[in-house]
Amino acid sequence: MTAANLPALIPLAYLVTALLIQLAGAWRRSLAPTLAVTGASAGAVLALAGLVRVAASGPLSYELGGWPPPVGIEFVLDGLSAFMVAVVTVVGLVALVHGGRTTATEIPGRVVPFLSASMIFLTGLTGMVLTGDLFNLYVFLEISSLAAYALLAVGSRQAPLSTFRYLTMGTAGASFYLFGLAFLYLEAGTLNMADLGRILSLVESHAPVIMGLTFMGVGMALKMALFPLHGWLPDAYTDASSAGTSLVAPLGTKVAAYVLLRLFFYVLEPEYARGLPLLTAVGYLGIAGVVWGSVMAILQPELKRMLAYSSVSQVGYIAAGIGLASPLGFIAAVLHILNHAFMKACLFLVAGSLRLRRGHSHIPRFDRSLRRAMPWSMAAFALAALSMIGIPPTAGFFSKWYLALAALEQANWVLLAALVASSLLNAVYFFRVLERMYLVPAPEGVGTAPAAIEPGEVPASMLVPTLVLAGGLLVLGLGNAWLVTHLIRPMLPAGL
Repeated sequence: MTAANLPALIPLAYLVTALLIQLAGAWRRSLAPTLAVTGASAGAVLALAGLVRVAASGPLSYELGGWPPPVGIEFVLDGLSAFMVAVVTVVGLVALVHGGRTTATEIPGRVVPFLSASMIFLTGLTGMVLTGDLFNLYVFLEISSLAAYALLAVGSRQAPLSTFRYLTMGTAGASFYLFGLAFLYLEAGTLNMADLGRILSLVESHAPVIMGLTFMGVGMALKMALFPLHGWLPDAYTDASSAGTSLVAPLGTKVAAYVLLRLFFYVLEPEYARGLPLLTAVGYLGIAGVVWGSVMAILQPELKRMLAYSSVSQVGYIAAGIGLASPLGFIAAVLHILNHAFMKACLFLVAGSLRLRRGHSHIPRFDRSLRRAMPWSMAAFALAALSMIGIPPTAGFFSKWYLALAALEQANWVLLAALVASSLLNAVYFFRVLERMYLVPAPEGVGTAPAAIEPGEVPASMLVPTLVLAGGLLVLGLGNAWLVTHLIRPMLPAGL
């Protein structure tokens, strides 16, 4: 294996594992979780090796079948894609390790197809990030979407209906993206990203280009649950199994945001993108989502549903950073993709742990017996909640800080006000949960979980991944200056 093969080996690791899980699972089901973790570990190691290689020596390109672009399809590891694929693979690995116990409890008998679908989901996401061709990106988008529908449809009795709504809106989003591709292809005659970027700057008629970009932008806005196109997300995340939500929620919307970053600032020239009304619309819809998602989260009595609406708000931060179309806005968006993936994964892992130990995640039923029974899980939740609010030195503070600096730089007082309001609203709904976990006494005669539910802290296979993510929030916060200086600033597109 040479470094030049890394871009193709990362998605291939997940695809091969998906096939092996089905084959081995038909013989012995107990092999499926081990194979899933092994394959996810291989993907994460390859992705981290690619990130180190790109940071040290520059981008890598792999030509599929030996056909050079723009005729052939290429996979590209540059600064942005290497960073993003590392986020996807690491968080995916942690979620799969934690999900081993919850899948056996919540969806017994369906563990093998669930884990195989998880590998296909990660194949699609890593393929979307690594491909250098816009049509190939659509293919991987469909692969990841179909796998996500399967993962989210397994859960409560309402999960199939919630997922069907997601499928309907997701299909519309993919169709919009494909329509947009048609407009760009008719105008430029290529779908290779690098080639397309050179040609679009020379076209005389901009109307078809703008129409194509608008369709593609709307399609990705649906996929990333950008307000007001977020309607599929709360029910889908709430009704799915704990393992399904923990894998899909931290990653799916972030990769869609990555596509917007790639499209607006790498395929297009940043100066051209700044003049697009679409980019301004993305920014202001993000601002609206920041406030709307936070308000709706306050109203939710169910922890997973509260976290789902919180995701709508957090996606808004990323969209607002993209809409600013400035170096600081870009840094804020990329940094928040990383931070939110860690924060939301940690929070959903704790929600899954609560469902395993207590049989529910209904906030009004929380009390301080949780702190006594599950001290480490509750501490991880508290740390992730503080990061979501934006308390230093946790990771969440610094992406909000860069976004605030970007808003001040452009005198965007609407965004600055939304940031302050959202942070206060975040404090309201997270401190409500923390208050019940740490301060509200248990009712008389109720100090333990129901008899049918196992008391005490979760097993190490669930606790360690949760603590890794929680500790990672402190490491990312304390090391944010290094991240920005050595990884994010070097990936800034020329002309931004």
